[in-house]
Amino acid sequence: MPAERNHILHVDMDAFYAAIEQLDHPEWRGKPVIVGSPPDQRGVVSTCSYEARVFGVRSAMPSRTAGRLCPHGIYAPPRMERYVEVSRQLMALFEEVTPLVEPLSLDEAFLDVSGAPRAWGDATAIAETLRRRIRERLHLTASVGVAVNKFLAKVASDLHKPDGLTVVPESPEAILAFLAPLPVGKLWGVGKVSAQRLEQAHLRTIGDLQRTPPATLQALLGAGFAAHIRELAEGRDDRPVVTDWDEKSISNENTFLDDIDDRAEVWQMLLELTENVGARLRHQHKEARTAQIKLRFKDFRTLTRQTTFARPQSSDRALLRAARVLFEREPLPQPVRLIGFGVSNLVHAGAEACEEQPSLFAEPAASRPKTDQRLDTAVDRVRDRFGDRAILRGDWRRGNLDESRPGRRPEDAPKVRRID
Repeated sequence: MPAERNHILHVDMDAFYAAIEQLDHPEWRGKPVIVGSPPDQRGVVSTCSYEARVFGVRSAMPSRTAGRLCPHGIYAPPRMERYVEVSRQLMALFEEVTPLVEPLSLDEAFLDVSGAPRAWGDATAIAETLRRRIRERLHLTASVGVAVNKFLAKVASDLHKPDGLTVVPESPEAILAFLAPLPVGKLWGVGKVSAQRLEQAHLRTIGDLQRTPPATLQALLGAGFAAHIRELAEGRDDRPVVTDWDEKSISNENTFLDDIDDRAEVWQMLLELTENVGARLRHQHKEARTAQIKLRFKDFRTLTRQTTFARPQSSDRALLRAARVLFEREPLPQPVRLIGFGVSNLVHAGAEACEEQPSLFAEPAASRPKTDQRLDTAVDRVRDRFGDRAILRGDWRRGNLDESRPGRRPEDAPKVRRID
């Protein structure tokens, strides 16, 4: 008896952020909605509605470029809390069908429905049911690819957007025929440089790669990458759907509206970014062994600096101390365009507590982490309920508890509580 074949779905929401904005603002439906920075400020487009894409607007495009292409568009700032809320509803809907769900981002996931109850029907019927439930419950649309592996399902979901359903045939011959007319850029790992190299060799479609001798591909791309490309071009991908995926790092960064030459102002933004990362660590019940800052200057020169903790940390105070040490070591020879903070080498909270060495100063060492934990927990709860601006930490370096955000006049600042 032949082995049972896998049945994988790739569900990709259509213009997720923009669609939620149109859902919450009915007057915006049918109009070009662009989520991201305003067109008169530095920044990029997070996503945009299909009405905006008609004018050439695309994700990751500079907002000023989008403003020139679509000056009449509706520019909405991202509302991540709302997008996360809808994403949780979406993932819960997936788990009604199968526990084998691998989220890739807020708006897309792989589902292994090979073992789904027979009452759901075959993989195509499950895909149709999911699309219907997404429309009925979330009032949004999704495009779904159905295939025998993750690569093919991902390719399929992108072919008939928006609100599309694409089923890839299962026989090896039919899979080759399905892939053959598609551009080589559809293969994972083929970026602009690789695509240009293949283009120069007159290899423009996946079918061209299927007909190319392995030795020729190796000469163009190297043995390892050529083997990877050959596997995908022939529709082979044996990676399972991974449900226990752990985030390996957490980071946050800010591009200033105007380049900043005030060191204190740059530090204040770094402070806020660091607290954001700390909150995300604690929400995921994680601690970090490594902290890193990122600086980009006016001429786009970028540097990163990192440090390692003696033991994993998640408290704001520990992260801020690391951020301040790294920041103070760096001169600012030019105005700063971007500042960022991140952590990596993550572990589950408390995983290494038993390995911590006792301190000579037993009482303060024992009590300080507990005090920090209580303070962080209290602040997290307030911010979760009332927003990130409900409580702001002042600039420790200057001893200044300025309530204003960088670039904002003090009199314009929101009413907030202040903490040390």
